[in-house]
Amino acid sequence: MTDKRKVSVTVNGTRYEREIETRLTLADFLRHELLLTGTHLGCEHGVCGACTVLLEGRSARACLTLAVQANGRSVTTVEGLAAKDGTLSPLQQAFWEKHGLQCGFCTPGMLVTLTEFLKENPSPTEAQVREVLTGNLCRCTGYQGIVEAALLAAERMRSGA
Repeated sequence: MTDKRKVSVTVNGTRYEREIETRLTLADFLRHELLLTGTHLGCEHGVCGACTVLLEGRSARACLTLAVQANGRSVTTVEGLAAKDGTLSPLQQAFWEKHGLQCGFCTPGMLVTLTEFLKENPSPTEAQVREVLTGNLCRCTGYQGIVEAALLAAERMRSGA
C-alpha cells in the first residue's frame, strides 16, 4: 500500500493541488505531475545542481526535496524566470549573448542558482560568481561564458537596463 498525501504548491505563480505519493521527489513532481521539464535530473544525489529550483526564494535541490515538503509553499523553476510575455530575464538574455550554454543540460540549475545569487549580491566579483557556481557542474562550457553572463546581467540589473 502506498502512502499518499494531498499537496498544494504554487509553482511559477500558479497554484496546483495534487494527491501524490509521499516518496515523490519535487523534481519528479515538477516533471511528471506538472509537465515542467526544465528542471533536469543529473546525479540525483544533490551534487550536480541541474535540478536546482527556488523554494520560497531559496535554492533547493529538487532531487533531494520531497514534494510533500513543498506543500503550502512557492517554487520557482527555470520556466518561471522569464516574464509572462516570454521576455527573457536579464540573466537569461546575458546567457544567450555571452554563450553561457552549450548542451543546455546544466543551464536551468545555473540560471536558478545565479538568480538567487544576483538578488542577494547585485555587484559580484568574478571570484564570487565562480564560488557560487561550485555547486553546479557543467561539462561543456568551461564556465567562462557563464561567469561573463552573470557579470553582464548584474551590471544591467544595477543600471535598470
